[in-house]
Amino acid sequence: MTLPRKIAAAYAVILGLVTLLNYIPGLTDAQGRAFGIFALDIYDDALHFASAAWAAIAAWLSTRAAVTFLRVFGVLYCLDGLLGLATGSGYLDLGILIYGVLDLPLVFRVLANTPHIVLGGVAAFVGFALAPAETEARA
Repeated sequence: MTLPRKIAAAYAVILGLVTLLNYIPGLTDAQGRAFGIFALDIYDDALHFASAAWAAIAAWLSTRAAVTFLRVFGVLYCLDGLLGLATGSGYLDLGILIYGVLDLPLVFRVLANTPHIVLGGVAAFVGFALAPAETEARA
C-alpha cells in the first residue's frame, strides 16, 4: 500500500473518531462542547462522517484517488481553519454566512481551528509534496 493510501486510511479513522466525539460519554461539557471547546452539531458530524467515508473510499480505490482526496480535502480544511482563525467562523459549516465575523478570544479561535489547519495542512503537504515524489520513485 502506498503512502498516500496509508495516510488517507489514517484520515478515515481520525475523521471517523471526530464524528463520534459528541457521542462518547465524558468528552462533552454541559453545553455539549467536546473537550469544552468544540461545539459540534449534527451538520458537523455529517461533514466529518462524509469526509471519513471519502477518505476510506479513496484509500481503498487507488493511489490516485487517495492523492486527490489529500489535495482537495487538505486545501478545503486548511483554508476553513485559517478563515476560522481570522474571523471566528469557517465556511465548511456555512458559519461565515450564518454568523458572520465573530468577536471571539484569540486563544479560543486558535484552539477551535488548529485541528482543521493541521489536518488540512498535513493532507495538502502529503498530496502535493510527498505523493508526487513517491510516484516518481516507484516509476
